[in-house]
Amino acid sequence: MRLACSVNGEERTVEGLWEGESLLRVLRERLGLPGSKNACEQGECGACSVLLDGDLVCACLVLALQADGREVVTIEGLAGGPDLHSVQQAFVEAGAVQCGFCTPGLVMAAYDLLRRSPDPAEVEVREALAGNVCRCTGYVKILDAVRLAAGRLGDR
Repeated sequence: MRLACSVNGEERTVEGLWEGESLLRVLRERLGLPGSKNACEQGECGACSVLLDGDLVCACLVLALQADGREVVTIEGLAGGPDLHSVQQAFVEAGAVQCGFCTPGLVMAAYDLLRRSPDPAEVEVREALAGNVCRCTGYVKILDAVRLAAGRLGDR
């Protein structure tokens, strides 16, 4: 089977897919984009979060063929250039990056929230990040990072 879609703004084609292959596996193993992490494979941890046609999804739960003809944005494509996106930079500066395993999913969830709600209330931030599990932090620095990013994006 064949998949043709846009990944991070670039048209990509993958041949030889099997029907049950996940989008996460295709991104990581066939397209060389390891940013989205393979953790639970059940959609519970959020480490594999990507945007599919602008919607935040767990790539482990999406069949690769469901992305055919669609647009996928991964953590690697968020910045769109050599500099980090404001959300990525805020995570670094706030110390919200511990082991880094959950970070891509958290960044994607924060990015998704901030483009929908540029000045979110604390409850909105917590709700937007609820699908992401981090085992290294107490989430305080992650919440700080989202607030920092929101302030920067609001200044534009």
